Amino acid sequence: MITKDSWQFLIDLAQNNSRDWFLAQAPRYDKFKKNYQDLIAQLLQEMQAIDPHLELLAVKNCSFRIYKDLRFSKDKTPYKTHLGIWLNTNRNWGNAPGYYLHLEPGKSFVAGGIYFPEADQLRKIRREIAFFYEELEELLLETSFSTVFNGFDRDEKNQLKSCPKDFDKSHPALDYLKLKSFTFSHKISDSAVFSPQFLAQTLLQFRSMKPVIDFLYRGLQTEE
Repeated sequence: MITKDSWQFLIDLAQNNSRDWFLAQAPRYDKFKKNYQDLIAQLLQEMQAIDPHLELLAVKNCSFRIYKDLRFSKDKTPYKTHLGIWLNTNRNWGNAPGYYLHLEPGKSFVAGGIYFPEADQLRKIRREIAFFYEELEELLLETSFSTVFNGFDRDEKNQLKSCPKDFDKSHPALDYLKLKSFTFSHKISDSAVFSPQFLAQTLLQFRSMKPVIDFLYRGLQTEE
């Protein structure tokens, strides 16, 4: 679990996001980083027993640098103010389905799926959906999944306004075929983060999304 000290470090960093402040907090950051890595190790060990695609991952493959990439950002504050854990089902792919945990005061969430796949990946996933849309609907309506996640995340940026090229406009899965990103997420309250059941609850949520992640992964593996 994330410690209260690590949580306070994120709060303080958000209020003092500068290089001078960060360098002065080196001992606190070292403790935060150790806590971060320990949390990853706990989740990874449990999930590797459930999802064989994660077996080759190490803690370093699931963490993110705290330093922001400022090249294309209008916000020039140098450090990330959250903790992210990404369990990628295929570390050799540029993008792959996976499990994500985001911890940030007031903005925590658990999520999964594949975020804006590349053009060839998107085509494969859409084809899988076109052929097996009834299976996908069953997975999304499965009680363990649907009580946490409300289907795929949708907004104007991640879906087309019309039918994608090479697909039938009358296809019963058109709403899924129009998606450009296949993710699902659930917000987590600050109080839930510090619940004694937090780790177990997160693992249950990860398990509930595995069948949908398997569906997406299968589509990416299928030859055209």
